[in-house]
Amino acid sequence: MNFSALHQQVKNQTDASLLALIDQLPDYAPRLKDAMRHALLAGGKRMRPLLVQVVGNTLDVPKKDQMAISMAIECIHAYSLVHDDLPAMDDDDLRRGMPTCHIAFDEATAILAGDALQSLAFSVLADAPLSEFAQTKRSQLLSILAKSAGFLGMCGGQAIDLASTGVAISLDELKQLHQLKTGALLKACVEMVAVVCEDLTEQAKTDLMAFATDIGLAFQVQDDILDVEGSSEQLGKPAGSDQALGKNTFPAKLGLNGAKQELSELHNNALQALTRLPYNTDSLIAFSELLVKRDH
Repeated sequence: MNFSALHQQVKNQTDASLLALIDQLPDYAPRLKDAMRHALLAGGKRMRPLLVQVVGNTLDVPKKDQMAISMAIECIHAYSLVHDDLPAMDDDDLRRGMPTCHIAFDEATAILAGDALQSLAFSVLADAPLSEFAQTKRSQLLSILAKSAGFLGMCGGQAIDLASTGVAISLDELKQLHQLKTGALLKACVEMVAVVCEDLTEQAKTDLMAFATDIGLAFQVQDDILDVEGSSEQLGKPAGSDQALGKNTFPAKLGLNGAKQELSELHNNALQALTRLPYNTDSLIAFSELLVKRDH
């Protein structure tokens, strides 16, 4: 199977699994349920589940472990986007070419949908069927997800982002912001799969996490570049919104060419980490290529 076909397969499987997850919820709060479905299934690229499953396939991790991790990660990711789009945060009307949750429903429902999706992520990890080995790692999986989503990860990064909007920060501070806000959840994709792999050496885990760190930051650099170069149609949201909001971005800090150079260096570092792994890393290389060359 070529990589594009794998990506489509992962997207279809993830969409179907998430839809089933929402559909099995009781119907006593139908508007909230509809808002959660809207947030989860509004055309996402499923890059995080793709990363989970590419790493999982590379390490020969059972499929049900991959799916549980993928679904939990997507619930966290979807919740974060719902809350990021709120008027009190980034105040966005469009996400993936569709009305954001608070526009499609209302602000109170969007806040509740985000809250419910966040707790659903932990329910999935706590209760989903896992392999015998992964069963022994549930508490570790829950800990990794909690840290990557909270103060030590995504929420901490978002707080730095809000506090520094309209204020010049250093390149190191910008990297820390995005390693937390965007990179932490991408690293969690890799770390959780590594935890449920029975025979992974410490050195291989170190190299995998080095790959995840560089590719997580590269993801955000490419996002920043696309905000400058992409069209609103491709992005599914208004182009240039970061600049309009006075956000700290890599093009703003380094210039567009400097940002592209940073992206290239991060990509090369990620590929270097992969060369040290005793596995067939063709799919991980293809994932990194997709990530840095995407147009939306």
